Amino acid sequence: MESLAWMSEKRNGKVLCKACHQRCLLKEGEYGKCGVRVNKDGELLLTVYAKVASYNIDPVEKKPLYHFLPGTYTLSIGTVGCNFSCLFCQNWEISQYPQTHNYKTFGEDLSPEEIVRMAKTYKTPSISYTYNEPVIFFEFAFDIMKMAYSEGIKNIFVTSGYETEEVIDASLPYLSAMNVDLKSFSDKFYREVCGARLKSVLKTIEYAYKKGIWMEITTLLIPGLNDSPEEIRDIARFIKSISENIPWHISRFFPAYRMTHIPPTPINKLIRAYEIGKEEGLSYVYIGNYPLEDLESTFCPSCGYKVIERSGYLGERVKMHLKDGKCPSCGKVIDGVFGSS
Repeated sequence: MESLAWMSEKRNGKVLCKACHQRCLLKEGEYGKCGVRVNKDGELLLTVYAKVASYNIDPVEKKPLYHFLPGTYTLSIGTVGCNFSCLFCQNWEISQYPQTHNYKTFGEDLSPEEIVRMAKTYKTPSISYTYNEPVIFFEFAFDIMKMAYSEGIKNIFVTSGYETEEVIDASLPYLSAMNVDLKSFSDKFYREVCGARLKSVLKTIEYAYKKGIWMEITTLLIPGLNDSPEEIRDIARFIKSISENIPWHISRFFPAYRMTHIPPTPINKLIRAYEIGKEEGLSYVYIGNYPLEDLESTFCPSCGYKVIERSGYLGERVKMHLKDGKCPSCGKVIDGVFGSS
């Protein structure tokens, strides 16, 4: 296997982890913020290599990805641990497990070969690294991605966007798509609610897009925390500054983990956010976690024709009307990765 020795660096008896922008500098026996990387005998050790805490066959729309092989299924896998500590995490039982259980881990023993074989058995055209943060188990994901790529299977990161440039560079050409959670446009929110920083996420989005990885962005609207019209507009403008053709998923919040006291996002807030995205010139804006067919479907940015119909809670029921990736009404190319492209 290709060496990933660059992912760590020895510094005065400590080990610097270069996987994510936390860049933890670890003393002997010390674990990183993610809970699964440890300095053991002066070397960086990943404690969840080939330990899969959760896997499933999902509609790719669940990631959510609406412009990447729509209507197909993806093999989803994840481990325990996370480099964020979001107070609203939907998967906190696995993401925060090592940090709350003295750095213990759990998971089914599945090698990269077995995972790729599983994708081939179920005939999924992609593998998604999801449920927790994929960059924290990058060595494991990397070995899977290379094998999958050689078999014509595409790779997807569902991520909080804390990958370093070194990780993104190493991922090419194996990584085809990313859905990045842009959780807020406030550094204060990132520091106090997520244990991270906004600037690093913005840099990752810009860099990965520049490198040619298909990009979609998700924002979970949390009442009273990141749902002001001003902040929503700031996010839309940032996305537009990179490309108006990056799909933006605006998702409904439900109480979870340490935010069970906050009610679900009002529907009118979701609709207003959708309108703001459109006002700011984004071509593809979607509502998630609430079944509104016209706000889940894809419309041609040129003529308004409904080129992809979606229905269902996740938009997982798909009817394609594209012709060779183009609008059948006006011929405009619709941005995305469709069919065998």
